[in-house]
Amino acid sequence: MLLYIRISYFRFRILHLVMLKVGLTGGIGSGKSVVAEIFKVLGIPVFDADSVAKEIMEKDEELIGKIKLEFGEETYTGRKLNRKILADKVFNDAYQLEKLNALVHPAAIKAGLDWAEQQTASYVIKEAALMFEAGSAFNLQYVIGVSAPKSLRIKRVMERSNMTRDEVLTRMSRQIDDKIKMRLCDFVIVNDEQQMILPQVLKTHEQLLAKSKEYAAG
Repeated sequence: MLLYIRISYFRFRILHLVMLKVGLTGGIGSGKSVVAEIFKVLGIPVFDADSVAKEIMEKDEELIGKIKLEFGEETYTGRKLNRKILADKVFNDAYQLEKLNALVHPAAIKAGLDWAEQQTASYVIKEAALMFEAGSAFNLQYVIGVSAPKSLRIKRVMERSNMTRDEVLTRMSRQIDDKIKMRLCDFVIVNDEQQMILPQVLKTHEQLLAKSKEYAAG
């Protein structure tokens, strides 16, 4: 599987796009959203793919119809998604989760591409937890990974979401192993509460600005 991911990822990264597009990913509890906020302060537009995917699930009529067909009418009350009912159906069933992702991810990827075309910064960032898992890294030139020790990630998620340890581990099992994910990334920012994040982000930002100029020059 890892070989397939690598081949797919690097095959499509040769595409020449007008603007430098950069991914930002990390496992649950890694703190990628904190890193995303720093990039925003630096003036870099950030597309939150996970949040947009949730919005699309309540706005896209075609997608709503497909979700109802696959998972039952009870997954919606009018146009409002009943997230608990849907979560109960998919998060403990890998096959059902895969079906849901196959419906939602293409719509979210398209939304991200449409958004990027409207931006004018030196580069843009797409933030997504399941970047490699969803196949959305193919149209990005670089990917930043945010890494943190597994024990710290578990602690963070338990504290912020009132989830049990077993529930957090189940969510983690649905994502690519963190060590593998970081090897797929071009830049890695360590968010272990020991190393300062800001200097790492600033260094990465400077590197991406330089790469953006090289990219624009062809």
